[in-house]
Amino acid sequence: MTLSLDATQLDRYSRHIIMDEVGPEGQERLLSARVVVVGAGGLGAPAIQYLAAVGVGELVVFDDDVVERSNLQRQVVHRDDDVGVAKAESAAAFVRGLNPDVSVEPVEARVDKSNVHEVVAGADVVVDASDNFPTRYLLNDVCRFEGIPLVHGAIYKFEGQATTLVPDGPCYRCLFAEAPEPGTVPDCATTGVLGVLPGTVGCIQATEAMKLLLDEGEVLDGRLLFYDAMDMTFETVPYRKNPDCPVCGEGGVDSIEDIDYVESCAISLD
Repeated sequence: MTLSLDATQLDRYSRHIIMDEVGPEGQERLLSARVVVVGAGGLGAPAIQYLAAVGVGELVVFDDDVVERSNLQRQVVHRDDDVGVAKAESAAAFVRGLNPDVSVEPVEARVDKSNVHEVVAGADVVVDASDNFPTRYLLNDVCRFEGIPLVHGAIYKFEGQATTLVPDGPCYRCLFAEAPEPGTVPDCATTGVLGVLPGTVGCIQATEAMKLLLDEGEVLDGRLLFYDAMDMTFETVPYRKNPDCPVCGEGGVDSIEDIDYVESCAISLD
């Protein structure tokens, strides 16, 4: 392998390069990687910030929302001057100012069945920083069918969770077969959220993505990480592949075409 890091890059990434687990070869892997982040809000903001800082060469940011002033308490890539600006573009502007090595593509769109294959195309890792169940199930299913690792995160008030879904491990449907009934899980606008909470969980997601790209360490495959900011505790709960899972089990579906991503997002194999 011929290394092509220039003097500026050797300086910028020097704290990586001196690590045996990364080194110049690992840094070049990061610089040649493509990561898709779905959501540029509370979870997406810290994930985007750190993935850009460490030198992930291509970042694609999907979000169909605009920056609101109430977002600024936790969504750290946006500024007061960005209020009213599309979140994808605001996040991209932040990345461009942080690291010129990173090519960032903002996409002002909601991920759905009509575009999801295009969303994940060419991705080495997808980071699910979305805030709704239909998107979570959709990303799980298409990433499983396409063989792309997916890093999941979610937050609620003072609590967060994260897991990593790799192609040969259990999927999100093995963990949660169906989405909860609409209206039973309130959002941040209804219940509030501790401003620093998504920073912790989003950084965990960025860490998992980096480990996947570097092929180092143990990711949260088959483990759901729970974080309680009030008690300052972390707990991991193991989970297994469900042989009857309609996506990754035997006899399951092999396409998203006939799946209805509304309400429970359930799949019937009858």
